[in-house]
Amino acid sequence: MNARMPHDSAAPGASAPVETDIAIIGSGFAGLGMAIRLRQAGICDFIVAEKADSVGGTWRDNHYPGCACDVQSHVYSFSFAPNPRWSRMFARQPEIRAYLEDCTQRFGVQRHLRFGHELASAIYDETRHRWQLSFANGQQWSARVLISGMGGLSRAAMPTIPGIENFRGKTFHSQHWDHSYSLAGKRVAVIGTGASAIQFVPQIAPRVAHLDLFQRTPPWIMPKADRRVKPLEQWLFTHVPVTQKIMRSALYCMLESRAFGFAIHPSLMKTAQKVAEKHLRRQVRDPQLRAKLTPNYTMGCKRILISNDYFPALSRPNVSVTTTGIARIEEDAVVTADGARHQADCLIFGTGFQVADPFPRGVVRGRGGVDIVDTWRDGAHAYLGTALPGYPNFFMIVGPNTGLGHNSMVFMIESQVEYILRALKTMNAERADAIEVRPQVERAYNEQIQQKLGRAIWSTGGCKSWYLDPKTGRNTTLWPGFAYKFRQATSTFSMGDYLAYSPAPQPASAPVASPQLVHAHGSATASAEAT
Repeated sequence: MNARMPHDSAAPGASAPVETDIAIIGSGFAGLGMAIRLRQAGICDFIVAEKADSVGGTWRDNHYPGCACDVQSHVYSFSFAPNPRWSRMFARQPEIRAYLEDCTQRFGVQRHLRFGHELASAIYDETRHRWQLSFANGQQWSARVLISGMGGLSRAAMPTIPGIENFRGKTFHSQHWDHSYSLAGKRVAVIGTGASAIQFVPQIAPRVAHLDLFQRTPPWIMPKADRRVKPLEQWLFTHVPVTQKIMRSALYCMLESRAFGFAIHPSLMKTAQKVAEKHLRRQVRDPQLRAKLTPNYTMGCKRILISNDYFPALSRPNVSVTTTGIARIEEDAVVTADGARHQADCLIFGTGFQVADPFPRGVVRGRGGVDIVDTWRDGAHAYLGTALPGYPNFFMIVGPNTGLGHNSMVFMIESQVEYILRALKTMNAERADAIEVRPQVERAYNEQIQQKLGRAIWSTGGCKSWYLDPKTGRNTTLWPGFAYKFRQATSTFSMGDYLAYSPAPQPASAPVASPQLVHAHGSATASAEAT
């Protein structure tokens, strides 16, 4: 691999695209992790295209009151960049964002960042083996390798409710929180009871005149073992780094053990469910409210949430929980199916993200101009959640079936980053301009993944969740087993799983020829061992 910097010689708006070897899209944990590891490997000819004006991804975009991580700080961070100064066991949004900004500075990624670059389209040029990138600001780039670090929590999911456009009050999604709008003394309607809502509802409930919470399905909620990190602990983590490594390892093992209930023996979830039931009984004394908040599916089928203040917030006299479906929205009210009008000055949507459709139509087009939306018409899929047939030199981080219900996503991100790095080094060693995962390899891998998911709690727990593709009902989101098994599966890169292409040699005056297959044989087997 060379150590060139991206070629910025072309002026903005010039007709010729600016060339770089590698283009990374997004600057959250995925994009920054990839960029840092490229630099550490001596690869400097790359850019990180970011639509906003700062880094942080999910932790920049989500800044609603109470926003925090539900995985312990010491494991929700890069293994190569420990932070001994975490203030709490579960870090809050400002601290996580500051951590990512610090990593950007510490590892020298700033020079590679291109802010204000929202990807409009990425089209694969089969003749040149390059991705032609167009950005919303008019910039054009050309990259040999395209790496998506966009993640699944980057596009807000807005509900489709009749009359929503007629509402005259204030409306916003939790991801686009309007801090300039005062909720004091307002009648607020919150639609959705997912991971975001259980964090912001306790923060705003004391300030509003009345809060109507519209709940379709109650979540299972466990106690949150959060506390401040003691000064002595911070001192030890700073001056005796091995203590933080021990803490990280212990937390990882504790979280990893939860995979038994999710994917190996779902019956084990009934034991954990008893803890959640006790938590609900202890915090909600009103039997009618408690009945509304008791799920009718097995714990783990939907995302398990953690909170110590959500149930007390719902028990406040100025908070109402409505389980009747919403029929329509009028100028100043939410109308439920029973005809009741719930007056509102403000609508806040806690309705999550478009996880099943991470790329809008027209953004990513592979060989033959095929849109990735059409490739995924029966649900998203990829080899190791990273590579897709028909899309040479295109890698995804936090791609299909890489999500976790029990451990830190940063562990999965680092596994994919290292796999992609091995792929790039192998391409360089074998002088391949382009590689593309073999269709039969990717298909066999995903068949095994889906078989394992069919036995997991997400399929057998008796619920519908955002883990499942709404079109097919397949789980295209989660990894079906221990996180360390994914680390094992991505620990080696085999060129036998890929087709490799290189341009045919041509005289200087001859036109560019079609790509030539240089690796047409090899193993078509792939490990999908998830348990």
